[in-house]
Parts: sequence; structure tokens; C-alpha cells
Amino acid sequence: MSAATSSTVEHLDVVIVGAGLSGIGAAYRLQAEHPGRSYALLESRAALGGTWDLFRYPGVRSDSDMFTLGYPFKPWTDAKSIADGPAILRYITETAVENGIDKHIRYGTKVLAAQWDSGDSRWTLTLETRTGDSVEQRTLTCGFLYSCAGYYNYDHGYEPEFPGIGDFAGTVVHPQFWPEDLDYTDKKVVIIGSGATAVTLVPAMAEQAEKVTMLQRSPTWISAVPGRDKIADRVRELLPPGLAHRVIRTKNILFNVGFYQYCRRRPESARKMLTGLTARILKDDALVAEHFTPDYNPWDQRLCAVPDADFFKAMRKGKAEVVTDHIESFVPEGIRLKSGRVLEADVVITATGLQLLAFGGIGLSVDGAPVDLADQFVWQGTMITGVPNFAVCIGYTNASWTLRADLSSRLVCKVLGYMDRSGYRAVVPQPDRALGERPLLDLASGYVQRSISEFPRQGDRHPWQVRQNYLIDSATTMRTDLRKTLRPVAAKTPARV
Repeated sequence: MSAATSSTVEHLDVVIVGAGLSGIGAAYRLQAEHPGRSYALLESRAALGGTWDLFRYPGVRSDSDMFTLGYPFKPWTDAKSIADGPAILRYITETAVENGIDKHIRYGTKVLAAQWDSGDSRWTLTLETRTGDSVEQRTLTCGFLYSCAGYYNYDHGYEPEFPGIGDFAGTVVHPQFWPEDLDYTDKKVVIIGSGATAVTLVPAMAEQAEKVTMLQRSPTWISAVPGRDKIADRVRELLPPGLAHRVIRTKNILFNVGFYQYCRRRPESARKMLTGLTARILKDDALVAEHFTPDYNPWDQRLCAVPDADFFKAMRKGKAEVVTDHIESFVPEGIRLKSGRVLEADVVITATGLQLLAFGGIGLSVDGAPVDLADQFVWQGTMITGVPNFAVCIGYTNASWTLRADLSSRLVCKVLGYMDRSGYRAVVPQPDRALGERPLLDLASGYVQRSISEFPRQGDRHPWQVRQNYLIDSATTMRTDLRKTLRPVAAKTPARV
């Protein structure tokens, strides 16, 4: 394929990478605040929805309430506060269609590389496009690049090496690539892992399987939450949808922030409360002590929520069990544990977690030099030092992803407006003095620790910290003085009127 000339390469004002929950929200904000700008959403898959279209395993659902995981500008009207994957996908699709965002999505388009040229003040994107079985590369240029692809690798999950797995006579499945024809009716199922995916799969599969066993190396904090919010139901009866959504959203934000702060400031009290609630449901203190009392404090890793205690109810019915042990090896009939016990299995689900991938895996370069993200710092949780006119969407780890994602998209719109008023073609964040270093994601979870060194870092002071507090962020993010930390990197042009 011959190189395209500059006259034949399409140029857009803004390119958004990813048409999932974050990307659709970003497009809404961009349309609302900068209606004159040309833009496109580039989606590598054949459908919108991101996570909520990719994951098809039984019972897939949100791990945050939908009044905060949903958009602030589109009320969540379904009955369940903790929603299933198909309901969330419908919600995202409705948002895209109602606002004409779907017409800007280009499916089967993956961004392989992005090259910034300070002379032209534009990005040149190398794209891989798929149409049926046809694959080709082409280029596209844009003035501002916004990655809403998250930080997970959607092509590969984390799959540790298990000794003897080739000897297993049954079926091995990774939840990220769930086979549509998998039949586990009346079969013995072992789920390896104890995170959100595992605790979702257990009650969903227990309905049809003969027995479901969750095999964990160590306990995880798991908490039962109501599947429906009775206060929210009452508020929606009394108030118009838009106002009700704002009231419920505010209530849930305050509760979630308060609970997180309680766990961090009074960890021993939080441990007693969580184990006490679980013991009340299971009515077995010894079981709770062995399998549901982690050696780390609540919110050192993300806490797993189970709506209406469905996970624990499956255990009480005898349809599920939890085993805390280490794998010695797979054997034809199942898994042999270090304790000597053999877990018989017809199906093994490796819910061993996801792999991190920085912002869609785009290879970034600035003026011909590759960007090593690990050498850079994140500004306001959104832009990155050394990379002009580039932003990323990073959600909270201790609350609903969308709370932070929507703030980031509004901040991007503010930066674009600032550039217009100032006549700047490009800006880049730059600290006024040396920064202390901290990991971008401050979680002890294995999936974070495995790859976080490949990501940009956060600093030790505002606005270089990625704060996990929506109340503070919502009060300060949009009030930030951009002149103090954003540096122009191109000659001025006449300001937009």
C-alpha cells in the first residue's frame, strides 16, 4: 500500500479511541460543549459497548450501582441498581443513538500508532481497519487525541501457567472469551479465582451445574448489597426522572465516599463489620474465618459486591462451595491441590484476572521520538507530560468508573476551549518543579502490580495526583487554572471568535 499524500489524508479536530461507556460519554460532552468540532470514535471491535459487549459470561453485571456508573445526563430508569451486562449495553446504545453519536463511530478500526508533529501541530494515526476478512492500514490526522480505551488488554486475559493443564480431560474456559455453546448443565464446575468475575459466575452457574467450586489462593473481601435500592425507588416515585436521578446519584456518591473513608481510616472496625455481615448470612463463623477473612484490609484491593447475597445463598443451598488452597497440578479428572485433595471437574473456568494495557496499546511518538510512558506523569488524571494534545480516560478504583471518566471528558472540553481562546494549537502539561513519584493505580491487586510499571506515574501534589475522591475532584477539577500547568507548544494563531 502506497503512502497517502497529505491532500488525501482525512483530518478531524478530535479523535476518541474506544466506543464503550467512556467513549460514548466523551462524545456526548464534546458535542454539547464544542458542536462545531469534527470528530470520530474509532472502535477496534465490530460493536459499541466496550466491556459490556465483550464480556458474555453467565451473570455478567456491574460491580457499582448504576446511578453512579450511569451518565449524569441520562437517568438510569431500570429497576435494578446493580444491573446485568445486557441492560448496561442497552443503556449505552440508547445514549449513542439518542444523541446521534452512533453516526460518528467507525467500527473495525484499531489505532496502532500515533505520531505527533509539532511543526503541523497534529497527530498522524496509523490505523488497522477490518472489513470482513479484509485488513488494511491507512492514516488519519487529528488535532487532539483522546484515549477512552481504558487500561485493560481486551485481546488477552491473564493466564498463569498451570502444571499439567494439558492432562485435564474436561473443558477449560477463560471468562473473557466465553464460548456461546458451552453446556455446563449438571456438570461439576471449578472456578479458579476470587475476584468480581468469579463471585459473579458462582451463583449464575450454580443454577444449572451439579456443583460449583470457587478455588482461591487466599480470601477476598466480599460484601452483600441490595440488588434494588428501595430509597431510590421511592425517590423515583416522587420526583421527575432527571431530578430523581441527581438526588439518588448524590446519595450514593456520599455513601460510597463515606464507606471508603471509613474502611481506610478504621480498618479494624471495617473488618469486623464485613465479617460480621457475612457470618450473619452464612451462619458459620468458622467458614467465614477460613474463606472470607482476607489478610489485607478492606480497599487495599477492590471490594467485591454481591447483589442480594446471591453468592452466599448459593453456598447455603449446597450448590456452591469455596476452597482455599493452592494448585499442585491438573490431573485428568480435575485439579490436585497442595493439600492432596482432588477437585473433580468437567469444566474449569480460569477467572484469574485481566492484563493491564496502557490506553489501548497505542504506540506514541513525539517529533520522531518514541514516548516511554513510564517516564511521564499524569496531570489532573487526564493529560500526560511530554505528550501534547493527548488525554486519557481513567476511572476510579474505589468508586464508579464513570464518575471520574465524565470529569475527565469535561476537563478535555475545557482544555479545548482554553486553546481556542488563547489561540494555541497545542498544549502540554508541565510541572514547575520536580515531582515525587507514586504508581498511577495505588492498589495491591495482582493485576495492578504485574504491569503498573509500564504506565505513567502520579506525583505527590495537586494537580499531579490521581485522587480517589470524587467529592474533592468534582469541586476542584473544573475550577483549575489551566495557565499554571499547561504550556503552549506551538506558535499562536488567531483566536476563535
